[in-house]
Amino acid sequence: MALIWAGTDIGKTHHHCVVLDADGTRLLSRRVLNDEPELLALLVDVMAIDEDVVWAVDVADGMAALWINLLLNHGQQLVYIPGLAVNRAAAGYRGTGKTDAKDATVIAD
Repeated sequence: MALIWAGTDIGKTHHHCVVLDADGTRLLSRRVLNDEPELLALLVDVMAIDEDVVWAVDVADGMAALWINLLLNHGQQLVYIPGLAVNRAAAGYRGTGKTDAKDATVIAD
């Protein structure tokens, strides 16, 4: 399988992760607690899809610290997509509502 993208919309208590393949097909969409066991389970599940993953987040500190540290400690590729860029890019997607799943899809894409 080719490279996959995992976008995570960061929240204070929960994050939403969407995984897309190179064609933009959604392979996984999940809301998880900002909690180490849940985040590690998400990491394992995504790695079971493909080990060649680029993780993207829309927050680089504070509430994202646990997730970022887990990813880096497990040797994962990580990129930061500024929230303003996600907001602007979201305008090009169907639907007018803002949801965590939609934002995670935009981040992954």
